[in-house]
Amino acid sequence: SMKVEMFYTPGCSECVVAHARLRTTAQEAVKNLVWRELNVLDELDYAVELGVLTLPSIAVDGKLIFTSMPTVAQLRTALIERSKGRE
Repeated sequence: SMKVEMFYTPGCSECVVAHARLRTTAQEAVKNLVWRELNVLDELDYAVELGVLTLPSIAVDGKLIFTSMPTVAQLRTALIERSKGRE
């Protein structure tokens, strides 16, 4: 299954709404999707390992894909592209 990880900082209220929208989009775009939201303060070593420099950032299968909040359309397109050839 595809794994999507979103790194965020706590205390960002508009992020919560955006995360929910993106999560729904991701789960509709890809079957068997694993979605994780990671507080960068708790996951600092892992974030550094992936090269996260700005927040929010989104990694897919351990690769950094977005270094800012994507639109719903951008996320959907990126995930569908990556899911091709994985079936």
